[in-house]
Amino acid sequence: MNSNREIFETWPIPKALTELALPMIFGQLIILVYNLADTFFIGRTNNPLMVAGVSLLLPVFNISITFANLFGIGGGTLISRLMGAKRDSEAKSVSSFCFWLTILSGGIFSLSMYIFMTPILRVLGASDDTLIFARQYTFCVIVIGAVPTILGMTLSNFLRSTGRAKQAGFGVSMGGIINIFLDPLFMFVLLPKGYEVLGAGIATMLSNVIICAYFLTVILSDRGGILSLSLANILTSARNIYEVFAVGVPAAISVTLFDITYIVIDKLASSYGDIPLAAVGIVLKAERLPLNIGIGLCQGMMPLAGYNYSAGNLSRMRESVRFSRLVGLVFGFSSVAMYEIFAPYIMRIFIADPQTVELGTHFLRARSLATPFMFICFHLVNFFQAVGFGGRALALGSARWVVFNIPLLFVMNWLFGMYGIVWTQVVADVMMAALSVWTYHSFEKSHNI
Repeated sequence: MNSNREIFETWPIPKALTELALPMIFGQLIILVYNLADTFFIGRTNNPLMVAGVSLLLPVFNISITFANLFGIGGGTLISRLMGAKRDSEAKSVSSFCFWLTILSGGIFSLSMYIFMTPILRVLGASDDTLIFARQYTFCVIVIGAVPTILGMTLSNFLRSTGRAKQAGFGVSMGGIINIFLDPLFMFVLLPKGYEVLGAGIATMLSNVIICAYFLTVILSDRGGILSLSLANILTSARNIYEVFAVGVPAAISVTLFDITYIVIDKLASSYGDIPLAAVGIVLKAERLPLNIGIGLCQGMMPLAGYNYSAGNLSRMRESVRFSRLVGLVFGFSSVAMYEIFAPYIMRIFIADPQTVELGTHFLRARSLATPFMFICFHLVNFFQAVGFGGRALALGSARWVVFNIPLLFVMNWLFGMYGIVWTQVVADVMMAALSVWTYHSFEKSHNI
């Protein structure tokens, strides 16, 4: 644990951020690859209906991230701050409290999805042709896999919050690599033709189970560590419970609003037919490379900023925020150039259908322009989560979706049709980035940083 404290307290910021962020970036890249793997292998069938059916699950899967954020980010950021304040015993009880509530919430979510699967998928835009594929994938990934998926993400946050980014990144990476190998095995070898979507769902579910098992093993084997999963430590102070939910609820609401935005996109796109829906589904996954790298960078920044804020080292906190923001923006603008040049080739990786490729190329080039502004938005939301200002994080997250994205989706769709839907992200995030930067500078002034 002393070596972890040195990372937070004495290492130069570029070195500390590299130590904390690189494993998480690598893990996020593997997450991206194995999320894309399902779309890639299903695309090998050259069946847009299968692609569209799997794409419908993205909003449902994001709900699992909501629960992981509630207890993983809410609990994880508090654990970092308690470490910075040298209150290690409280950090132990917080980890136990969040662990058991994660299991309970995941179980309720899984059961609810089993009962209401078909009407939910219908609401999300499933047609008679895509419903069977959406049900196959949902049953494996959510009904059976919800608890290990949510728990794995929560435990990864716990490890990262204590400076053990390498173990967190390795676990995520391992699960992703396994999924890449399991996908073709179940889709094209073990199951008969026509059940490719079911095979992809089984592969994804099994990989999430393996991730969860690894994280449990790492934490339980470190008996003297800061983290506890024991029921004996589940009781924590009312103040700590408040702190978990003060950050966790805004983090969960932000993902929920993000999820609602994707539901709106799916519903609006589905009104133009299954081909545009398939194109949008591929684009929403293909555009995630810079987003996932940005998430990994922020995951490295958060414990560093939260620890030093709690320890009173505000200049070091500010340096970690500014350096991570600079790195993220450089990569964001580089990504825009990459997508503008290689968009058609990226689309052909996933599907050979000419109409889907053509539509997706235009969509991907348009949405990629939002990348640098999008990074500024979620970088500063993550900062406020890290230092315990859940209210400000909620205000920024809510404004992004409720004030800008969702209303603009309807307006832009009404004005410009399908292309208005994909251009909405750029318009919304430019305005939201300006608001986010202003909010952060106000925070700096109020804290004399």
